[in-house]
Amino acid sequence: MRVATGLHLGVDIGGTKVLACEVDENGEVLRSTRRDTPDRHADPRLLDDAVTSAVEELAAGREVTAVGLSVAGLVDHDRVHFSTHLPWQEDDTLIRLTERWGVPVVMDNDVACAAVAEIAYGAGRGGESFLLVTVGTGIGGAIVHAGSVLRGAHGMAGEFGHVRVVPEGHDCECGLRGCLEQYASGNALVRLAGPGYADGPAVTAAAIAGDGSALQALTSVGDWLGVGLGGLVSSYDPELVVIGGGASEAGDLLLEPARRAMARSVVGTGHRPLPAVVVAQCGPAAGAVGAAHLARTARSR
Repeated sequence: MRVATGLHLGVDIGGTKVLACEVDENGEVLRSTRRDTPDRHADPRLLDDAVTSAVEELAAGREVTAVGLSVAGLVDHDRVHFSTHLPWQEDDTLIRLTERWGVPVVMDNDVACAAVAEIAYGAGRGGESFLLVTVGTGIGGAIVHAGSVLRGAHGMAGEFGHVRVVPEGHDCECGLRGCLEQYASGNALVRLAGPGYADGPAVTAAAIAGDGSALQALTSVGDWLGVGLGGLVSSYDPELVVIGGGASEAGDLLLEPARRAMARSVVGTGHRPLPAVVVAQCGPAAGAVGAAHLARTARSR
């Protein structure tokens, strides 16, 4: 790939899939392709290969200006320190892929990238203070203040899914027990729905169609999500809470129980304004859109 002007790619690398998108200056996805994410315990080079294959398919021989990577994990500059769902662990990802591709590459946490997309093009436009909570395979989060993503002292803020809500609860892939992710994620949705559902999107589709077991599971996930939101709202007092990720496709079937549980769980209910809880506007490609935006703006500075 050669460096030229115009073609910016964003790649969202999650626990289930690698989604690569060509994104224009208005945040519109022009083309996309996906690959399966290798198992967390696989050789890290298999994930390198999956991401490279997706990028090369999108480039299709055209010149690429820059690539942004949206990574589900603890990301600090050029390194992925830890990921619950990916084989990149204490990994010099950015350096390696920049050398392999020969184009500028930028990288950030997946939910930080999704928040960048919502600030630039979506539900957070014009807002000063909001929380983004993504509900997919796991749960991710981002804190937006004064129109910018707060990344913390080491770039690792926003791991809302690993706040412990049940101290001796379900084992979590992160190594802790009782994390919110174990009760309010897509994986939790499948477990609660029981056999017969292939994955979270299948449960969501069944719930939308009126399936009783799926609706009950989605309500339980919404309740737990609201418990988590209560703690976050008490801590950060945002103007708005934006819910993204695959489970947000359920709309109010998820958000209504979450709103009710949040109102029960936040400190000072009845004596404080509560933030609206809304669905993210940038859709399932938000991480890739935000990553492409970071690549574009990094090149323009």
